[in-house]
Parts: sequence; structure tokens; C-alpha cells
Amino acid sequence: MIAGLARIEDGAILRFAFFALLAGTLGVLYVDYRELSAAAPADLTFTPQPILPPATSDDGGGRPRPVLTTPPELLDEPLSISLGANGVLALTGTIDPGSAQRFAEEIAARGEYVSTVLLDSPGGSVNDALEMGRLILERGLATEVQDGGLCASSCPLVFASGSVRVAGQEAAIGVHQIYAAALSDSPVDALRVAGVAMADAQQVTARITRHLSEAGVDPALWLHALETPPDRLYYLTAEELERYALVTEWSDS
Repeated sequence: MIAGLARIEDGAILRFAFFALLAGTLGVLYVDYRELSAAAPADLTFTPQPILPPATSDDGGGRPRPVLTTPPELLDEPLSISLGANGVLALTGTIDPGSAQRFAEEIAARGEYVSTVLLDSPGGSVNDALEMGRLILERGLATEVQDGGLCASSCPLVFASGSVRVAGQEAAIGVHQIYAAALSDSPVDALRVAGVAMADAQQVTARITRHLSEAGVDPALWLHALETPPDRLYYLTAEELERYALVTEWSDS
């Protein structure tokens, strides 16, 4: 971890943090008009519905989405946690609120058998992803995304937490903006809700930046998320995965 952090200049981190917070403020203004209804600021969430959109356009960079082998209906299910052979703990499905608690309970009960966390998820709750990532970081567990597997939206925050981060060349690893739907009955309410959302989004962006840095991953990785609308995904290329130190080893599968 220390070696990873040493590769990242303090000045670069500060510059990234500034632009990340600025981009996060702009990104949260995204409004999902399909879900308009009356709501209080306390109802805001940073968790978009898990989606499997195409990659960004050619102008946006990234790569086409690799072929996924897990059925979409299984990925839409709440996160399942199952311990398999050779110390592999498989996390499959959507990171729904409460996933971090279930994950912590599994680690507390059978953590001595776990060496690797295998991910196949379209993402979901950012807060739960960060909590799971923190526990993985503390335990020194490895993480993996296999060929045909998906790790999108908030899932890369979990993947980034591994002491060793293994991926297949045909793994689909992608990011996009976190956002909150601005739900209100009037322009005045809309401004009030948006103000709370902006402040919260900046706090979450800061947490993400700090977490990636502590894990030894270049936080510049998250610029691709900040630049990509929530209804699309930026699928990282193999060169980008290596450059940002998100992947430390490639699997043979």
C-alpha cells in the first residue's frame, strides 16, 4: 500500500481532488425525470438503479462492453454472498442497501476461510460499496473479476480495495457518475433538494478519492466516472486498468 501511495504525487492528488469535487457538483445536477415525485431531502440517495448500458461513444473513449456470462436477471437480484472452494467468497448481484452489513456478518462468521472476494455486480449503493471495501482493505483480502464477469458503477470501489486485484482480459469493469434524483413539487423545493444533494455528492466524492488513494489506486481513475452520465458506463481498457493500478495481476482464464 505504501509503495502504491508513493507513486502518486501529493500535488497530483490535490489537483485531482479539486477537479473531482467540482465535477461532482456538476454531475449531481442530473435529474431522472422518469422518477419525479414529491420527496424530502432525507430521501435522497446516491444509488442509481443498476443498469447495463452500452459503453461510452467513440468520442468518450473506453472500450466496448465485453460479453457477460451472468444472466441479467441474476445481476438484478440483491447481492448474494457465497463461500466456495479455495477461500473464494463470491459476491453476485446488485449492491443493495444492507449489503455491507451482510458482508461483515459473513466475514465475522467465516472470515478465516476467505482469501479472495470474487465480484460479479452491476453496482448499487455507494455507501455499502465503500464499507465493504474498507473491510476488505483492513483484512488484506484479494479481489477478482473473471472473464465474462461484470464490475460496474460502485463495484470497482470494492474491487479497488483488494491487496491483490486480479482481472480477466475480458472482464467488464466500468464506472459512471453517482447521482441523486431531484424530487420536488416546486422550483423552490427543487433548489432546496439540489443544494443538499450537491453538498452530499461532494462529500461522497471526497470519500471515494481518499479510499482509492489508501488502496494504492490512482484516484484519477474516478475522473472517468465523473465525466460519464449515469445512463452510460465507461468501460476501462486493459491499458487504463494497469495505468491506474486498479488491476495488479491478469488471470489466465
